Amino acid sequence: MENQIEEFTISVFTENQAGLVQRVVSVFTRRHINIDSLTTSKSSIEGIHRFTIVIRVAENQVKKLVAALDKQIDVIKAFYYKNQEVVYQEIALYKIPTQAFAFGDEMEQLIRSHNARILSIEPEYIVVEKTGYQAETEALLKELEKTGIYEFVRSGRVAIAKTMEPLNKYLQSIATEV
Repeated sequence: MENQIEEFTISVFTENQAGLVQRVVSVFTRRHINIDSLTTSKSSIEGIHRFTIVIRVAENQVKKLVAALDKQIDVIKAFYYKNQEVVYQEIALYKIPTQAFAFGDEMEQLIRSHNARILSIEPEYIVVEKTGYQAETEALLKELEKTGIYEFVRSGRVAIAKTMEPLNKYLQSIATEV
């Protein structure tokens, strides 16, 4: 079933260099692969940056893509995972009118039922945070749209492989070759 379209999470470990995001993204663009989510951050290893990228392609495509990423200058190593091989979440923020709370405790119950929390209370609006899968953050958005919403933003996926971090194993393997 290598030609079946699936969702993959790609972890790309790099040096933290200017222009690297553009070079990594261009590998996807040249292959006409749409990026569903892109998150960058430092990694657990000093001086190494991590890209977490979500795409929907066939497995043979993701294998070729990861091989092409590995060939990029300043890319240390790239790995891909199926959804069941990673633990992942997203964070969403919702700015809703303060007046939505004026009609009893319906809004509070709605927020609690979605395991969300209030981050900020301002005279004109309240900021609510929801951490979870994309479907969960979208479900709360649909509910909040019924009462009014000023703003919505969702992060890209953050993910950790269920196996021990493969970058550490990779670095150890090349260190023993030297």
